[in-house]
Amino acid sequence: MRKTTVKTMVDLENLPPIGSEQRAELEALRAMGDEMIDTSDIPPLSEAFWSNAVRHRFYKPTKTSTTVRIDSDVLLWLRAQGKGYQSRINAILRREMLKTIKP
Repeated sequence: MRKTTVKTMVDLENLPPIGSEQRAELEALRAMGDEMIDTSDIPPLSEAFWSNAVRHRFYKPTKTSTTVRIDSDVLLWLRAQGKGYQSRINAILRREMLKTIKP
């Protein structure tokens, strides 16, 4: 089964009009103070929860096709490790990118 990605553009300058019921609900929420929000059904988060947390678990960046000139020995090394050499190239580049943007 082939998955297709549907992209839609939203023009933030020309949003569809809000109905009177939606406007009333938004106004009521805006007027509500934080202390009025019932959080009793939310369990406290323990250290165990955060130790198993995964950042960006469902994030999947879009892929862009490009042409890159790579030294032959580097490409042979990547291909020698088996299927998925392009994914390994991307992982190596991502790791290096993240090193440079972390404070």
